[in-house]
Parts: sequence; structure tokens; C-alpha cells
Amino acid sequence: MSDGDQSSADRPLVSVILPTYNRPKKLREAVHSVTEQSYPAIELIVVDDHSSEPATVALKETNTESLSSMRVVRHEENRGANAARNTGIRRASGDLISFLDDDDRWLTRKTDRQVSRFENGPDDLGVVTVSSRTVDEAGNQIGVVRSSVEGDAVGKLLRGGIVGSFSRVMAKADVISEAGLLDESFPSWQDREWYLRLAQHCRFGSEDEVLVERRIDANHRISDDFEQKRDVSYPRFLEKHRDLAAERGLLAERRFVAGLSRTLAFSGLVNGYYRESIKYLLISLAYYPFDPKTYLYLCLAAGGPFTFKSAQRIKRRYSRTLSTLE
Repeated sequence: MSDGDQSSADRPLVSVILPTYNRPKKLREAVHSVTEQSYPAIELIVVDDHSSEPATVALKETNTESLSSMRVVRHEENRGANAARNTGIRRASGDLISFLDDDDRWLTRKTDRQVSRFENGPDDLGVVTVSSRTVDEAGNQIGVVRSSVEGDAVGKLLRGGIVGSFSRVMAKADVISEAGLLDESFPSWQDREWYLRLAQHCRFGSEDEVLVERRIDANHRISDDFEQKRDVSYPRFLEKHRDLAAERGLLAERRFVAGLSRTLAFSGLVNGYYRESIKYLLISLAYYPFDPKTYLYLCLAAGGPFTFKSAQRIKRRYSRTLSTLE
């Protein structure tokens, strides 16, 4: 047995769930970032959501010898990323479960840092997240999202705290068993809704280091599902979790509604629904008028596309400047 095998046997197995659909090149790059992890005990489960070119074909020449195991599960019909993640969770055998979207990639230390956090943390630590960066086609950094939710996360998440994308999250398998699978009735905000359920069973930890990278092309939009969020996810989220907020008092309930409304309004801003954005920002202020971020968004929405797009350009230029100094 090699030294690598010995260290692998001594560390918990991490199941990596990678849903994919019709992005063979990005899939290969994502898988490569998993095979390059410094952590020795990884089980990779690729869930092919009925791609035109099966993932087994796309990955035929990919070297996965560094992994403990690797398998591809294919859906007989396209069911969406949430269903694919649930398929992967059901097939996972690891003590820890991590996720990677096929348009993201991990930096080499990502898995090792998260597992170490679990090994050195309290027994009730159940979720660990890391920070991420977004880069354009040329590799220029256009944004950084820092991980910040720590400890008892329920109150923070109810107030609109951000955990981040699935690619940044690792969770204990037994905590997932207690909280349940992802809710496939949500067309969006599936991650946000699931994190809130996980938080009711464990504590959260976060790593400030940027360990996930998302690359976007020139035509990419942050989100294109505002109407689904407005018509389905927003009322469904309120219905499902408002009572949880109310149990914490009237102020907690009001901040929950305000935070969710502000989040929806920001999605409207990003997608050009400026009047709708103003509507939900006013709802947010009616429930909780003390968050300065809401007023900032309201100013951007009132200014329309010129104001908002100018602010976006300034933010991206600032982020690129910071990246050259790091």
C-alpha cells in the first residue's frame, strides 16, 4: 500500500456530486479540477441529466486514477440540476458530501481545507463553505464572493445571509439525512432554501480563502429566471419558512420578509426589471426600513439601466484592480 493510500484510509471519504447537462468541455475541466485536489479520499459521482452527448463519452479520455472511485449516473430524461443533485446524494457513500457545478472549477486545496475544518471543529459543525471568484473568458477577475455565515446560521439566513453556490459547500452526510434532500418544487433559490433546513440541524463554518472559480462567457447573465423567482420561488419560500421566522419574534419575521423581498428585487435589477425591482424594494422597506443596502438598490433601480450598468462596470473595474494587488 502506498503512502497516498494510507493517508486516504485515515481521512473521511468525500463524495463529490457533479451534475451536468450539455457542456462536455466544461465538464471535463470541472472533473480535472477534482482529480487535481490535494485531498486523497474522493469519490466522484457525475450525474448526467440526459445530455445530448453522454457524459461517459465526454469523459472517455479523462484520467481519474487519482480518485478513490468515479462513476457516471445518467437520467433517462432531463430533470433539472436539483433532481440531479438529489440523485447524487442518494448514490453517495462518503461521510462528507460536496458539490461542483459543471461550469465551475475548484482550486487544489479546496477539499483539504474543508475536511480539515470538520476534523478540527466541534461535533455539531455540519456545513463548511469557502469563498469564490468569478473570471471572464480571458481569466480576468470580475467579482469575489466571500463566505461569511458562521455558527448558528438560522437567524442569519432568515435575515438574508448568503452562503453561496453549491460548488462552495461541503456538508456531513448525516446532517443531510436529517434535513432531507433538496426541494425540487423550487425552480430557483434551491440552495438558499436547503441551507436554511440544514442550519436547523447543525452549525456552519466558513473559510475566507478563495477556493472556487467560476468562469463566464461574454454573453453570460447572472440570472435569467426573475419571473420564476417572482411567481414561484418567492411565494413558496414565504409559505414554507415564514413560520420559522415568526417563532423568533415579530422583528425576525419582518426582517425575513424584507430580506427575501430585497433579494428578489436585486434579481430584478440584474435582469432589467427595474419597475418590479422598485416594487419589491418598497415592500422590503415597509417591513424593515433600517437596512442601507435596500436604499442603495432603490437608487440604482430608480436610475434605470444607465445607473445600474454603470455601477456594475465600476464594481468590475474595482475587483480587477484588487486582483492585481493580491
